[in-house]
Amino acid sequence: MKHRILAFVALLCAVGVFIAPSAIADDLTDVGTIAQSAIASLPAFVSANRQLSAIASQMQQQEAAQMKGAKNDAQRQQIQLSFSQRFNDKQNEILGPLLQRVQLALAAVSAKRKLAVVVDRHIVVYGGQDITTDVLNLVTGSQAIPPVTATPAPSPIGYVDQSVLDSGLPKVKAANDAFAKFAQQQRTIFAGKMQKATTSAEKQQISVEFNKVLADEQTTLLKPLVTKVRAITATIAQKKNLLVVVDKGDIVFGGTDITQDVRNGLNH
Repeated sequence: MKHRILAFVALLCAVGVFIAPSAIADDLTDVGTIAQSAIASLPAFVSANRQLSAIASQMQQQEAAQMKGAKNDAQRQQIQLSFSQRFNDKQNEILGPLLQRVQLALAAVSAKRKLAVVVDRHIVVYGGQDITTDVLNLVTGSQAIPPVTATPAPSPIGYVDQSVLDSGLPKVKAANDAFAKFAQQQRTIFAGKMQKATTSAEKQQISVEFNKVLADEQTTLLKPLVTKVRAITATIAQKKNLLVVVDKGDIVFGGTDITQDVRNGLNH
């Protein structure tokens, strides 16, 4: 099982930074919602993803064949980078125009409805304007979608990009490294216990204990980061008059990016 040290950010974003519920109900009229699954289910996207899947399979075979001739780690890494870049280029070539059309449709509908942000519908329990049908109609239409020149209004919804925090914070890296070292030590210890187990019940109990030990250690490492991230995010949200902060993955269009603000706060 892969334990992500940045579960604390996911937890933060799930909870969000809320003001009074009544204020949210009144203020979220400029928030749109969309079912991203409906976009992904469009025939054009289904066809594009099938095409990419076939290309990926072919490239994997080619990469494996080249790897056999690699003489050292440097050559293997170069082969991996080369195929990764080739696939990314193909992905941009095939999906790029479709994604661009979706973005144009989102911008057009948002401007028409005076929306400051569009979020994935699955995170909204109540409120917001569902623009799924409007966007689908534009995307599947035959006419070109003109770009919107007007700048969206400031959004009351903030977001944090977990990947940026994950890759650029020494404190997170230190926690990751500490947990990885601890996990490796525990695997060795529990592997010995598992070898001595004689029944399925004993093996199951050892497995439960192992997972609990890892979970407890992860909680210990995460707690200081969770507390600090929540405090920093709450302060930033108040300064920027944000009603809620979510993960970037839930933002479809617009929104206020506070990733760098949170990152700066964690580095101090």
